[in-house]
Amino acid sequence: MKVPQWIKDLMHQHRRVIIFLLHFCFIICSYIIAFYVRFDLRMDKNYYLVIMRTIPLLLFIKVAIFYYYGLFSGLWRYVSIEDLWQILKANTIATILLGLSILYYHGFMGYPRSVIIIDWFICTALVSGVRFITRLYREKYKPAYLQKTKRSLVIGAGQAGILILKECRNNPNTGYEVVGFVDDDKFKVGQKIYGVKVLGYSKDIPRLVEQYNIEELILAIPSAKGEVVRKILHYCEIKGINIKIVPKFDQIIKGNLELKPRQVKPEDLLGREIVRVNEIEINSYIKNKRVLVTGAGGSIGSELCRQIVRFNPKEVILFDHNENDVYFLVVEFKTKYPAVNFKTIIGDIKDIGLLKYTFSKYQPQVIFHAAAHKHVPLMEENPPAAVKNNIIGTRNLIYAADHYKVERFVLISTDKAVHPTSVMGATKRIAEMVLQSKAKVSRTKYIAVRFGNVLGSDGSVVPLFKKQIDEGGPITITHPEARRYFMSIPEAAQLVIQAGALGNGGEIFILDMGEQIKIVDIARDLVTLSGLSIGKDIAVEYIGLRPGEKLYEEILLDAEKDKVTKHNKIYITQPKEFDAGRLRRNIKELERLAELMDGDKIKEKIKDLVPTYKNTA
Repeated sequence: MKVPQWIKDLMHQHRRVIIFLLHFCFIICSYIIAFYVRFDLRMDKNYYLVIMRTIPLLLFIKVAIFYYYGLFSGLWRYVSIEDLWQILKANTIATILLGLSILYYHGFMGYPRSVIIIDWFICTALVSGVRFITRLYREKYKPAYLQKTKRSLVIGAGQAGILILKECRNNPNTGYEVVGFVDDDKFKVGQKIYGVKVLGYSKDIPRLVEQYNIEELILAIPSAKGEVVRKILHYCEIKGINIKIVPKFDQIIKGNLELKPRQVKPEDLLGREIVRVNEIEINSYIKNKRVLVTGAGGSIGSELCRQIVRFNPKEVILFDHNENDVYFLVVEFKTKYPAVNFKTIIGDIKDIGLLKYTFSKYQPQVIFHAAAHKHVPLMEENPPAAVKNNIIGTRNLIYAADHYKVERFVLISTDKAVHPTSVMGATKRIAEMVLQSKAKVSRTKYIAVRFGNVLGSDGSVVPLFKKQIDEGGPITITHPEARRYFMSIPEAAQLVIQAGALGNGGEIFILDMGEQIKIVDIARDLVTLSGLSIGKDIAVEYIGLRPGEKLYEEILLDAEKDKVTKHNKIYITQPKEFDAGRLRRNIKELERLAELMDGDKIKEKIKDLVPTYKNTA
């Protein structure tokens, strides 16, 4: 029967008083029962006088000790072994003090000493028993009027899985009923954890889902590497089954997330270690500084802005040509970071007049240059656009930074600048060369940072695949063996900011991207997360490599040449020597060819500047 709400409210309002009175009764009852047990329920009347004489002393000692150990507080629905340990300590100390007090004040003449021991057992049983009965009731006999729960299978019978089980039992509002676990540890399979059985291995998931009518899968291995997560997801290709994941513990501890399963995000497929940056070093060049971010509305630029505000800049200048992206970023800043002073510039880095205005008015001290054309096939079709934006625009910005005495300039580069086969990659390499050339003669510290694909960014495969899945397919993939380096947007932004603190001028930093991942695996996992199966519900169509694209990306790190920095995910590559005067003349020629819209001659001139450039078109 449902308990009326007014009774619940009354009990909640006077909860501490009720708990105190319960313990008060337990202390008295256990003491009296101990006498009856001692004398086999046939107690002499004289012992009633002994009880009346000693019970005030008993109450004073036990109430004081119980209060000291916090037994009058705490939520009984979450009672644990630690609570039992506190009860044992409190009751043991109280019993010892009671015995010593009786000896001192009354002596043991006419007092049955075994009563003290019997009282300890009975009092411990009553105080701990009421707690565990309360928890047992909430876990095993939940009222029928509570919301319907989903039958769930927890993948991973480790600490995270156990915490999820406890949370589901203690908090009915989670909406989950844990039916069982799966784990690849053969010593756990068949065992029970808090009464819930480890039903099998991850490969058994399809069978277990059908056998136990599972409605939801909960992946509870927050420390798992990307390949482990992707392997498990292959067993979860079951139509109509939702998949949730437990966030990493460090995110929960920081207060960013609750201990509650959430939807699997694309970055979970990477399973990369948490980035740890040196906040003291970053503070030294961002705190109380005016920071300009170009491409501020894009995936990387906006995340850079979010990370930068953590280090208390004096002002953040949001520069982008896309007014909608900047608008939504401004709305977010006003909501989440109302104390941050920021300005917006809508315009193009190719506009020299706008750059002069921006630099003279706002006087930025630190620049993060994320604005660029990054789409490989589109830049193959439009070489003039790549030259104008990636080379000329970047050159304008680099020269302005030198003229207006900017302290630090960080260029966001790409892994496609390594032995480029595309116009996009080659133009980014030339931008690096401009930066390195200016670093030799300027007091501004110019730094470039290379990294691979950012999972979930506007230009990545993830938004395209999601759109194709929503439309029922097919998913278009260039080649079944195509592989790429991937990292998450927050990780990339954090490492870029950290690299900015490490540079002294002219360095090209390389971010450790880990292992390359097959594009088809990313597609399969996204289909699985949508509750569908690739090849059954969603077709795959291989369309072939497009102009400028590689089957594999070049290895970013050269173990023999690249130096490790003091940050274990950031390396410094050895710069190639080049003639700065020749570079300037060739860029002038590229600028002329871009104005003439002569794509073929642009590619020929790029080859002169970047000898490793191999046009695959």
